Amino acid sequence: MTDSKQKTYADFVLPASLVTRLDLSRLLIDLERLDNELTTSTVREKVDSSRAAQPVIPEQLEEFLRLNNLDLDDTNERSYLIRQLRILKDKAPVVHMTFASTADRESLIKLADWLRQSAHPQTVLTVGLQPSLVAGVSVRTPNRVHDFSLRRALVGQHDKLVKQLEALGGKG
Repeated sequence: MTDSKQKTYADFVLPASLVTRLDLSRLLIDLERLDNELTTSTVREKVDSSRAAQPVIPEQLEEFLRLNNLDLDDTNERSYLIRQLRILKDKAPVVHMTFASTADRESLIKLADWLRQSAHPQTVLTVGLQPSLVAGVSVRTPNRVHDFSLRRALVGQHDKLVKQLEALGGKG
């Protein structure tokens, strides 16, 4: 791991494909699994002098390592990285977004990218589904709630909406 002793969780750059808190948990699980495989491989090499096949590194983990200029050669450095990722998982700013319908992955990537540029570079999303929103999204941060739904936009607009519908229908 190049410069891992200087890098802390606060220095990590998240790949664009890492959008949700679940993605961050999966990244940590993949790193822990990879650490176990590499450690097992090292022990086996010492015991029977045979070279084990290199484990497969998931694409998201590979991108994370590349973006942060990290290397997985040393066991102690892998352990340090795992500890730092656990801290990041707990401390990364989370924005809860609830949609009226299922959001596609590309849109979530764009939203996460915008939030990382506008608010915090390690922002992750928690995505929910609430069909009663009708259309739009509800956004919740640790200290604010924003309702950008059609339902919220129509609150208090009932009489105005009825008048406009009557005008369209020829009753007005």
